[in-house]
Amino acid sequence: MNIIWSNFFVQLVAFLILFLLLQRYAFKPLFGIMEKRRQMVLEQMEGAQKNRTEADRYIEEQKQALQQARKEAFEIVEQAKTMGTKQADEIVKAAQNETNRLKEAALRDIEAEKNNAVAALKAQVSGLSVLIASKIIEKQVDEQSQKQLVDQYLQDVGSKS
Repeated sequence: MNIIWSNFFVQLVAFLILFLLLQRYAFKPLFGIMEKRRQMVLEQMEGAQKNRTEADRYIEEQKQALQQARKEAFEIVEQAKTMGTKQADEIVKAAQNETNRLKEAALRDIEAEKNNAVAALKAQVSGLSVLIASKIIEKQVDEQSQKQLVDQYLQDVGSKS
């Protein structure tokens, strides 16, 4: 194999010129596009990581909000139970108070009726006393028998009340 040095140098110079031209007009834009693509892929990966982190944070917030809502619902139910019990107790107490009031009113009415009956009885006793006195006078009984008759009558009236 013989090497022709003149062809070798011409081919070497042609290769260097081609390499420089390719370097300037092909490789630089190609490497620039590849670098932009690499930057874009890195940005997308960072964005995806950010989105994943944000989604995880949002999911955690939603879990906490759900837990808080459950807690509030439980508290509302417990408060409603307590309020219901309290209202029931108040209703029972009001009913007991009304019962006591009605009982006291009935006792006052009974006492008033008793007093009215006693007053009416006293009025009847005085009327009957007058009637007895008139009968006594009619019979012209002596003073001792009048006293016995009045005492007996008052005893009869006293035992009936």
